[in-house]
Amino acid sequence: MITCFIRYEIDPFKTEAFETYARNWGQIIPRCGADLIGYYAPHEGSATTAFGIYNIEDLAAYETYRSRLRSTPEGQANYAFAKREDFIRREDRIFLRLASTPHA
Repeated sequence: MITCFIRYEIDPFKTEAFETYARNWGQIIPRCGADLIGYYAPHEGSATTAFGIYNIEDLAAYETYRSRLRSTPEGQANYAFAKREDFIRREDRIFLRLASTPHA
């Protein structure tokens, strides 16, 4: 299992648009094959940093998942919404693996 961390730099005046985008992915991502942990919008501190986090089996499963996202009408609509509303300034993606176990 790997975890995808997406770091977004967003327009601080368009946080509500990002939250709509995040809620949309909250419905779409699980249907397309990833285990969504959640999307996180700014609350305190930086007004421009947001995150999306989900687990997926491996990079091959990730490629299949991304293909599903791009081919679903809901995924296409959410990508179009982000482009139209122009609230994402930058998006960085990193894949990590769990290196610890839960602490007792």
